[in-house]
Amino acid sequence: MRTLIAAIMAATAMASGHPAIAADDIEARVEASRAVAKDFAQTLQQALQTALATDGPVAAIEVCNVAAPAIAAQQSSAHGWQVGRTSLKPRNPANTPDAWQRTVLTRFETEKAAGKPMAALESWEVVDVDGKPAFRYMKAIPTGEVCLSCHGSNLVPDLTAKLAALYPADQATGYTLGDIRGAFTVTQPLP
Repeated sequence: MRTLIAAIMAATAMASGHPAIAADDIEARVEASRAVAKDFAQTLQQALQTALATDGPVAAIEVCNVAAPAIAAQQSSAHGWQVGRTSLKPRNPANTPDAWQRTVLTRFETEKAAGKPMAALESWEVVDVDGKPAFRYMKAIPTGEVCLSCHGSNLVPDLTAKLAALYPADQATGYTLGDIRGAFTVTQPLP
């Protein structure tokens, strides 16, 4: 099935005027993007769980404020890609979705509402980015139990104050377990 999807993507890329991209190249890019998103998720979750266990939710905010952008920068540098997170309700304005990301996130919400499993919510496409072809990938981030300390509805006052200080335009609260928190996003430039 994945090979069929990759072949369709390659044909779509050619039809849209992008250079010919072999189906196996698309499949390799999808697998590499999945691996980067998984590594980002695991590294961030481990740092958050450690901060929550040792110092509580206010310390976890510092992890997202400092460590998450550092993890994204490290992944971006290591691969020569743009790696990050985005959300329809961003906490950090630097993570506000662009038009393509917003379309994908909205589609994820529709697919989840129709019963598609969270683990299956991913998307990839060859698109123009600043006039150049690029392979783009997104993987939905589920709201887990650990997320609710800082993204749920019942936040402690110290945490609310810290969020207001770091993120005055914060939109990333009110989530419940299993909501789509956002997505990991990978952009790979194409030759």
